Amino acid sequence: MMKSAVIITILLLSSFVASAETVYTVDCNGGGDFRTIQACFDALPSKPAEWRTVRIMPGVYREKVTLDVYKDKVRILGDEMAETRIVWGDYAGKVVDGRELTTYDSYTMSVQADDVYLDCLTVENDAGRVGQAVALETRGDRIHLYHCALIGDQDTFFARGYVSRVHVENCYIEGTTDFIFGPSIVLFECSTIHCKADSFITAASTTERNEYGFVFSCCRVTAAEGVTRVYLGRPWKSTARTVWLECEFPAAIRPEGWRDWRLSGSYAILS
Repeated sequence: MMKSAVIITILLLSSFVASAETVYTVDCNGGGDFRTIQACFDALPSKPAEWRTVRIMPGVYREKVTLDVYKDKVRILGDEMAETRIVWGDYAGKVVDGRELTTYDSYTMSVQADDVYLDCLTVENDAGRVGQAVALETRGDRIHLYHCALIGDQDTFFARGYVSRVHVENCYIEGTTDFIFGPSIVLFECSTIHCKADSFITAASTTERNEYGFVFSCCRVTAAEGVTRVYLGRPWKSTARTVWLECEFPAAIRPEGWRDWRLSGSYAILS
């Protein structure tokens, strides 16, 4: 019942279309309309009536990328997950232009617009184990990730929007500590969650207004060699909600499942 309700909440309110009238091509080798993803995003019209498609050709795009809040209705398509990579290396505490970064601006890619579809991309923060270093943050509503990889260590995926709904389908997410965190409603479906250290997978901060927080359905959790003590999560806020439905867990998951972070939350494992 919960799975069906969450799918209806997230998906039926979405308006993704099969094709868009305008296609923009990004090719770091010079064969497209733009060499960088950010240049393409900057060129997109604001608040369009129709959907657009951004096609990103294979390559490593070493850039910090922001899809502005006004650039909605975009399908962002890579070639293959492993072949189309967006990589940056900011982290909390790093000094850039005389200013010390925080977790909130450490991202490699920030999706701030509504109605965004990402397909066959890798978004990576390669700062290493230096603290909080976000790969992808999402702030907009009705965001769908399909066959994407989110690579990082601590704080890999920040579901940042307080009234956002995100669907993560057939994706791969890896990290060390709290590497899936934030207040959004997120359905993770048929995805692989890879734990690289003895720590915590989730740190939900679900708000009082949301009935759901993080819901993992039919996902597979894996652990790196030598990892033996992993918790499914800890609450970042007293109203945190995280549910695991019919998921596969490795032996590294602690029998108690959860650990407090000075606050209590609502958690469940349903088989």
